[in-house]
Amino acid sequence: MSDQIKNQQNQAEKWFRELRNQMVGAIQKLDGSTFIEEEWNRPGGGGGLMSILKGDIFEKVGVNISTVHGEFSEEFRGNMPGTEEDSRFWASGISVVAHMKNPRIAAAHFNTRYITTKGKQWFGGGCDLTPAIPEQLETDNFHDGLKRTCDQHDDNYYFQFKKQCDDYFFLKHRGEPRGVGGIFFDYIDKNFAKDLSFIKDTGQYFINFLIENVKRKKDFEFNKDDLEALSKKRSRYVEFNLLYDRGTLFGLKTGGNIDAILMSMPPNAKWD
Repeated sequence: MSDQIKNQQNQAEKWFRELRNQMVGAIQKLDGSTFIEEEWNRPGGGGGLMSILKGDIFEKVGVNISTVHGEFSEEFRGNMPGTEEDSRFWASGISVVAHMKNPRIAAAHFNTRYITTKGKQWFGGGCDLTPAIPEQLETDNFHDGLKRTCDQHDDNYYFQFKKQCDDYFFLKHRGEPRGVGGIFFDYIDKNFAKDLSFIKDTGQYFINFLIENVKRKKDFEFNKDDLEALSKKRSRYVEFNLLYDRGTLFGLKTGGNIDAILMSMPPNAKWD
């Protein structure tokens, strides 16, 4: 592996840790509760830090980072670019999922990752909202901010990544979207410095939006029917993560920490 690739890996890993610390600090300050942290090691190489908070505003929020390396299984190798001659990989990333106590506040998801194989290096990730009770202002604020963030880097990013998000976060077996969308991207490898700048701005935007949106809506009134709607929507969240989520599949196929992989699950859900 070249010194250039190692340097890029170090830069990406450093940023994910910095963003993790920002997110944990901002969420703890707003909620008044403390994250419980657990480090874990992957038998095949690497490990991560899992952080979970169950508080007064955030019913359950997880902020996980990991850096792992090793070899893809023969089953999984064919799905990953750059592994034709060598099955070794290196991957680092951050994943954030926030489920709120107030059903009037949308659940929020964010993740970004940097993966290198013998023949390719790329960034992937995205963010989206899953409201139980959609509010147009919340949706518009989220998408307007995403477009401004994307436009700073490429005029095509927002519309391209929004469509990819709409296509990805769709429950085919139910014929319905998971939420109100966001952006989703993979295999970004134009220019490392520029790509990392986009990844940084996206992460910075997400945490700023999350905090401001929660501040605005944390005291909204809700009733029993709203809680029922929340439980039902959470069941859809579970179905998507177990049936379609690429991050879940990647973690399971590469021997990741099961608790960290399933961190995104809501604290409860309900099926009719």
